[in-house]
Amino acid sequence: MVAQTADGDPLWRCSGTLISPTVYITAGHCTFGAEHVEIWFQSNLEPTPAAFGYPFSGQVSGTPYTHPQYDDNAFYLYDLGVVVLDTPVTGVAYAQLPGLNQLDTYAKSAKKSAWFTAVGYGLQKSFPDAAAWKDQALKTRMVSTPKLISINTGYTGDGSMILSNNAHTGGTCSGDSGGPNFIGSSNVIGGVTSFGKNSTCAGTGGVYRVDRADDLAWVSTFLD
Repeated sequence: MVAQTADGDPLWRCSGTLISPTVYITAGHCTFGAEHVEIWFQSNLEPTPAAFGYPFSGQVSGTPYTHPQYDDNAFYLYDLGVVVLDTPVTGVAYAQLPGLNQLDTYAKSAKKSAWFTAVGYGLQKSFPDAAAWKDQALKTRMVSTPKLISINTGYTGDGSMILSNNAHTGGTCSGDSGGPNFIGSSNVIGGVTSFGKNSTCAGTGGVYRVDRADDLAWVSTFLD
């Protein structure tokens, strides 16, 4: 997805997931400050993204909404956004929301075996500013299978989790924000990609959980 101004000027790119014909979920920092959104569903926009209308005109447009408790100065606390599409997207399989507090089970017994399927259209490689010319930023959907590192700790609180997202084992980077982290091989979204630990996308990555009551209740208002 590309967030835009009201005049259609591109702001930034993120990722996300359809959970119904007209409801697409992403990160709150992806929708905050945007007036309009354009979305593409091709798995690959290369070698000429402009031929698909990128970054101005996607397959479908929509209106962005941000979690009502979102604060851009503490984005990781309520980092959830929704885009309501102008035109329904049908004939595809939609992702599912998790059950209430579903991920808490990993904090108690199954942490070591827990893994996720992260999906997004972000950078493949990121370097410090001095070597930014080496960044790889193909507009291509990528998949990785990070493992759970921590959940329900003092650092993560009860709203996030840390996964083993990094360039060595496979993970997420800039532009993957808002993309789904499916629980194992299922189509159930445990959380949306929220933040990385550094600008080169090394180390681990933070995921905002969507299994809490406030998140499920807010998203359900769009599904209703």
